[in-house]
Amino acid sequence: MRPRLPVILTTVAALALLPLVAATPASAATTGLWAGWTANSPTSYSVQVANTPAMTAAVTTDSRGGSGVGVITGVSSWLAPGTPVGAKYGSSQGRPYLNLRPKADNAVSPSTTTYSFAEPTPTSGWTFVLGDIDADKVQIRAVGPDGVALTAAQLGYNGGFNYCAAPGSGRPNCSGSASDVPAWDATSQTLTGNQFAQDTAGAAAWFEPNAPISSLTFIYTQRSGVPVYQTWFASLARDVTGTVSTTDASSPAGATLTLTDANGRVVGTTTSAANGTYSFPGIQASAGYTVSITPPGGWIADSPRSRPADLSATDAVADFSMHVIVPVAVEGTVRDTGGNPVAGATVELAPGVTTVTGPDGTYLFDHADVGSYTVQVTGVPSGYTVVTPAQPVTVPSGSETPILGVDFQVRENPSLGGTVTDAAGPVAGVVITATGPSGTVSAVTGADGTYTLPRLDAGSYSVTVTAPDGYVISGPAERDATVAADDVTGVDFALAKTGSIAGVVTADTGPVAGATVVISGPDAPTTLTTDEDGAYDLGGLPPGDYTITLTVPDGYTASGPLTQTVTITDAGDALAVPGFALTAVPAPPTPTPGDGTGSASLTTGELADTGSTGAAPLIALATLLTLGGAATVVASRRRARPRRD
Repeated sequence: MRPRLPVILTTVAALALLPLVAATPASAATTGLWAGWTANSPTSYSVQVANTPAMTAAVTTDSRGGSGVGVITGVSSWLAPGTPVGAKYGSSQGRPYLNLRPKADNAVSPSTTTYSFAEPTPTSGWTFVLGDIDADKVQIRAVGPDGVALTAAQLGYNGGFNYCAAPGSGRPNCSGSASDVPAWDATSQTLTGNQFAQDTAGAAAWFEPNAPISSLTFIYTQRSGVPVYQTWFASLARDVTGTVSTTDASSPAGATLTLTDANGRVVGTTTSAANGTYSFPGIQASAGYTVSITPPGGWIADSPRSRPADLSATDAVADFSMHVIVPVAVEGTVRDTGGNPVAGATVELAPGVTTVTGPDGTYLFDHADVGSYTVQVTGVPSGYTVVTPAQPVTVPSGSETPILGVDFQVRENPSLGGTVTDAAGPVAGVVITATGPSGTVSAVTGADGTYTLPRLDAGSYSVTVTAPDGYVISGPAERDATVAADDVTGVDFALAKTGSIAGVVTADTGPVAGATVVISGPDAPTTLTTDEDGAYDLGGLPPGDYTITLTVPDGYTASGPLTQTVTITDAGDALAVPGFALTAVPAPPTPTPGDGTGSASLTTGELADTGSTGAAPLIALATLLTLGGAATVVASRRRARPRRD
């Protein structure tokens, strides 16, 4: 939690990344790469893991600034090979990481940090690590390229550890307990520090997501003290290799091999050598890659023309074979109305021959004999509708020219979307849920506050918004929408930030502890008791008018108003109420105990306007009384004395 390094802003656009030096599983070719960071402004950064393809994200945050915030060099705090993540990805020593804080150092002012990836992330072979989680907590929200929020299982929580207590050598010079690790709540997707909310060192947790992510959001909340948290990213890289063979003795050289990732993005191309071999070295280690072959002129690839390459556990091998074209090939591409390839569509060369489109949307029938055929799309993935009708093709006698460009178009079903805003503008990281003919689907708003629920079946939907921490819903929490032929837009929601009220109760003798203060507003009244400093405060309050009422405690009287009225706006104000003033009631004097003789104590005081004390007159009076008493006694004795004759 304590900042351990001065802020050093990294301004290099692309950073060389540290190769893995610890032992790694499965393949000697496996390497680990830690991310580099660029500070664009106090609220904007970028992060990149520079493997192939590179993982790049734009980072926006409303973290407060100050000491210990920004890109840190990693020369004093790092993840050693003895940590679970270091054992797999190598040491992060000397590699930068990002330090951020809450929006304000209280429990009702979390900061929101969103990573918007340039391309959806891989489904394996990469990690993010959150460190220094002790007197704070982090809620994690992720949304995939389809606009659907990831589940806790898809976030891939791998456990907590303490990098200051890592076994073996090479750990940083800090002290931590191996039992001091953050706790993971899968239901709320929240990582929480130690149960005492104490500022410690080295408490961390790591995640390996197993689903693609387009947007990753961390909602960071203070539990005590002045917290800060650390973020690292890392990735593994492996190799794709293979051989192109032929069915005769002719040379297999000159075939073009293309590698695409799970997003359909071309990662690289190469050409087979004279012996038919090829390779794609240093590819990000995840599943979902596809290697496709384009034979040289006069050749055709034996089915399949594309093969999967899974790098999630080890290097991948994708071999191909090709032969000289004899029959005519029929091929084409299935795309959506936006021109994007559609994988998994079933195409039939009628009668009776079918194939399935690959990641690039292409299909191929490579043995069409002379004759007439009908080509049609007979099956599409969920959420699509076929637009192009069946097409006739004819293979003429004696032709060896492939029939190309027998293309088809399919249409995505409509989407439903809108925007979530507050008084300041768009709100990112808000979960929107729709229930209807497509079941229950959800999405998370992006940095611009928008959300999209794609490819929905026609019908009526109930759309709801879930307010994140620090917000309440302003307006309807549920809206109805009907999906027909076109996209539905404008299903918007409004949020308002919660505010707080604080004040003090004092008397002429100092702060008044234990006084009762009642705060009444849009919700049920809340009763508070002032602390030893006479202070009270209440957070998480929705916008509205509030009345604060003080009950005068015993021993005091009011010396000012006992009721105050304030207003919290949609901006989520933190209001400091003018203090309540009391006056202490003096205690009654304590009487002097009597001696039982009826006498009273005399007080010596100065007589008015004389400048002398009252002692002399009182002494004189006492003297007269004494003499008089003595005379009386003498007279009495004389009277009582017996008479003598």
